[in-house]
Amino acid sequence: MTTTSDGAQRAGQDYAGQDFAGLVAAVTGGASGIGLAVARTLAARGARVAVLDIGDLTEEAAAAGLVGVRCDVTDDASVRAAVAIVVETLGGLDVVVANAGIGAQGTVEENDDAEWLRVLDLNVVGTARTVRAALPHLRASRAPSVVVTASVASWAGLPRRALYSASKGALLTLTLAMAADHVREGIRVNAVAPGTADTPWVGRLLDTAPDPAAERAALEARQPMGRLVSAEEVAHAVAYLASPLSASTTGTVLAVDGGMYGLRLPK
Repeated sequence: MTTTSDGAQRAGQDYAGQDFAGLVAAVTGGASGIGLAVARTLAARGARVAVLDIGDLTEEAAAAGLVGVRCDVTDDASVRAAVAIVVETLGGLDVVVANAGIGAQGTVEENDDAEWLRVLDLNVVGTARTVRAALPHLRASRAPSVVVTASVASWAGLPRRALYSASKGALLTLTLAMAADHVREGIRVNAVAPGTADTPWVGRLLDTAPDPAAERAALEARQPMGRLVSAEEVAHAVAYLASPLSASTTGTVLAVDGGMYGLRLPK
């Protein structure tokens, strides 16, 4: 089915920041960090937002008007049930942000088979499960959009991130493949590729370092802007990709990495 996107008709109008008005969004891994920032940003711009996470909704998230739905993206039945709850509770599904993921450290020889399978199952297959369950509802939407959280590790070689990079590289190519598969249905699929972001997960990672302050300084220094990316900056990039106003943007990977991937500055 080829249709003229509702966003193409709306693009010239002034929405005063309410470009998601009337739309329903679901954000996996939305209870904290980048996911929570995305959920709050979409809600502020008019969407009704469900947070799909294995954890409880925080008071902060509840105060922002978000709807919490328990979801384990490693379990197909859990994902399908969560999507059904979103549709029943909020009246449909227009935007999916496949953000749930976990990190991993080490060279290719430092993670055993069980860890490889665990990370790939959550990061890659979990994204596939989420989009697969959402597709029937996205086909009924007037402004369907999927945004995947990839990473600068999707396309830049980082030390001791073999498993994590493999999972995020898979998400980059999965994004392009899904965009190609569903463009004629009017379903846009894009990805955001953050650099190292100032999130609770990175905070926990730093806490385990022998010298957390030195490790943080090193992470900041490897990004040309000289600081960590904020979760809110990533959220605004996700909102751009997901917005009906970006109706001609699909198959795009948008870097939000302080120039880490593309820039080579003199020392």
